[in-house]
Amino acid sequence: QVQLVESGGGLVQAGGSLRLSCTASERGNAMGWFRQAPGKEREFVAAITLNGGVTAYKDSVKGRFSISRDNAKITIYLEMNRLIPEDTAVYYCATARVLTMTSDAYDYWGQGTQVTVSS
Repeated sequence: QVQLVESGGGLVQAGGSLRLSCTASERGNAMGWFRQAPGKEREFVAAITLNGGVTAYKDSVKGRFSISRDNAKITIYLEMNRLIPEDTAVYYCATARVLTMTSDAYDYWGQGTQVTVSS
């Protein structure tokens, strides 16, 4: 079983930035970020293939968030800029066999890290 550890969440004012990180115990094909706000479904945020660095983003974060990888550390990052209150959620890291936006396709999940954006 792959172990995933997220970090970097916190409280930030609207317009600010945060950098999330996620380190996996084993290398997979793709890793992604999802988020879940209270009373809402878990939603896809961004994902990246570990070999080729191909990325995918949720429409509402395009141009503001950037996902990257460090294969030597089996780590992905989510640089979040120009944050808005709607970004407030628990952010989860997960691994998948292929690049996908579908949460059901992800096999292993981290514990989540809270991101709160104040207005």
